[in-house]
Amino acid sequence: MLLLATGDTIAHLYAPGRPGVLSGAELLRALPPGAVTADVVAEDVMAEPGWDMSPSTMLELARRARSAVLDRGFDGVVITHGTDTLEETAYLVDLLAGRAAERGAIVLTGAVRPLDEPSPDGPRNLVSSITAAADGALRGAGAVVCVNDEIHAARWVAKVDATSVAAFSSAPFPVLGRVTGARVTTLFAPPPRPPAFVGDPASDVALIKTYPGIVPALLTAAVDAGAQGIVLEGTGLGNVPVELFTTIAELTEWGIPVVVASRCRTHTVPPEEVRFGAGLAARVGAIGARGLAPSKARCALMVALGAGGIDAVRDWFGRL
Repeated sequence: MLLLATGDTIAHLYAPGRPGVLSGAELLRALPPGAVTADVVAEDVMAEPGWDMSPSTMLELARRARSAVLDRGFDGVVITHGTDTLEETAYLVDLLAGRAAERGAIVLTGAVRPLDEPSPDGPRNLVSSITAAADGALRGAGAVVCVNDEIHAARWVAKVDATSVAAFSSAPFPVLGRVTGARVTTLFAPPPRPPAFVGDPASDVALIKTYPGIVPALLTAAVDAGAQGIVLEGTGLGNVPVELFTTIAELTEWGIPVVVASRCRTHTVPPEEVRFGAGLAARVGAIGARGLAPSKARCALMVALGAGGIDAVRDWFGRL
């Protein structure tokens, strides 16, 4: 088992006189004796705080997790990560796992409370994550997030509470399972595996929240600044203001994909099947996010852009 430790709250000590960040090996040594029975190798990864995590670091973690299983022979990987962007990194790891998802479990975890608070959640989350990664029940599930003894699919999970140890939810989708003692109890089948990735993912994709009266120039400004694609956070089933339609059409003609997601939790509904709103955006070239949350749609577009031009991106999303 490989532990990739990136620091952040799960490893932080804030008490006066002993502030610091524990290494991965120190995190393991701090666990109660006998809490972990698997053979775990710890490696530290230099990373920004979770709230400032860069796409390049997220992609590096995804590559290291995949290589650990496919090239180094580990049967599971656990990644500790800041909770603010844990769901984005988890989904990028899932999208880039490839055959590694079939051979081993990849589990991400974090903590809301630092180690020196009276009831830190980090040690329990780490033990549960190692237990989950060592359990064969998660092979084939892809990357998952394990917190508060719950196992969430990377595609569905979201941080919904910034202070509670029950910070993550997959609603309206179910949790995949729970860690009970030294084993995993599976409760629901994972989502279908994503299409195979091709080429190198893009790291510059803009995410723009739409609102009544939005200025279309915001989209072209993002492209002028170097964005290779844009995700629009719309409303409902993926509705965006009609003022953006002309710009969406122009960007599509220029080969810049525009993906429309929703601020609502939605199931997969192709935009061309929606009579108004998202359906009209699809007619001018917008690509539906397949029910992904906006932040997840951004990760997906980063990976899809590695496949080539806008037609390849549209095809990749169609199979997502």
